[in-house]
Amino acid sequence: MTQAISRGLEGVIAGETQICSVEQGALIYRGYEIHDLARNATFEEVAHLLLVGHKPSPDELEAFKKELAGERALPESVIDFLQSVGKPLHAGTAVPMDVLRTGVSILAHTDADCQDNSPEANLRKAKRLTAKIPTIIGHMQNVYDGVALVAPKTGGDPSLSHAGNLLYLMTGKRPTPSAEHIMDVSLMLYAEHDYNASTFAGRVIAGTLSDLHGAVAGAIAALKGPLHGGANEAAMEMLKEIRADIGPENDRGQIEAWMHQAFADKRKLMGFGHRVYKNGDHRAPILHALGRELARQTGEAYVKLFELGEEVQRIMLTEKKIHPNVDFPCGMTYYTMGIPVPQYTPIFAAARVTGWTAHIMEQHANNRLIRPIAAYTGPALKNWKD
Repeated sequence: MTQAISRGLEGVIAGETQICSVEQGALIYRGYEIHDLARNATFEEVAHLLLVGHKPSPDELEAFKKELAGERALPESVIDFLQSVGKPLHAGTAVPMDVLRTGVSILAHTDADCQDNSPEANLRKAKRLTAKIPTIIGHMQNVYDGVALVAPKTGGDPSLSHAGNLLYLMTGKRPTPSAEHIMDVSLMLYAEHDYNASTFAGRVIAGTLSDLHGAVAGAIAALKGPLHGGANEAAMEMLKEIRADIGPENDRGQIEAWMHQAFADKRKLMGFGHRVYKNGDHRAPILHALGRELARQTGEAYVKLFELGEEVQRIMLTEKKIHPNVDFPCGMTYYTMGIPVPQYTPIFAAARVTGWTAHIMEQHANNRLIRPIAAYTGPALKNWKD
């Protein structure tokens, strides 16, 4: 009997998880809906929820925050590597996601728990990676900008929140409360999303009983792709292209003409559609509203950017019945915050590492090797001597 094939495993239930539920009407992290978290929680609280498994008490949260802050600094070997990548980054032979992936691999060599897959060791490693990935991103940006590393001995300012410190490490300036809040919420929105491509890649690697660092490095490689985490960068580049083609006035007719040409060319427009959500991504309006208000505070050019994005969204929904996903407002919001476009996906990774490592720990705790079968479509059996 021939088995049905589901390309891309669409609709296939590949396992069970207690971490996250992605539903048409809700996105739930361990029982808490994303709108509730975005209004009432912080990223550190969400990270504790995902990694440790429950909402932290005030004392647990304080201890968790101190632990993360104490793990932010990078070992010398990682700093030496980052100091070496300025020229490759400028030349384009290296990109930030590849630098991040290699940085995580080097971290494995300096972690005494690296080869220990016990729950206790995995949790320690998960916390370290959560703390150190923002530092890799910040120092990488410093190297690209040709400036001294920001606070390399401490990995930033221990008095700043996780989100605030990420922005500080990248710029050397303490962020405004508004920018810190928006980054904090964006990290929450990106923290977890059940069996997405990068998380599933991490679980497949963990399912072989490989180590947590290796599984995270594989997840980073999966997230790099423009059909996954790289969509936020691609969405912003698309908007910049439209703006370059039509000018700054957002003429509705010109926008429609540009979009119709893209449709005619069968161009893939990034930041729209989702494999699971059919009625819209719950995260997108949260980030759009925050970014739109920041644009109002920042200047008319950024308001115009959001107006352009809103017109593109209208055309996509009216003519193609396709909603934006969270990557579309993310691109506009991060751009308004002054974040370099190539760092959008690494920042995604700085959030999703909490989800990845929660899933890797869950996979190790109740493991079965993930090994699907394939339908062979090659040539029929032949004789080598014929």
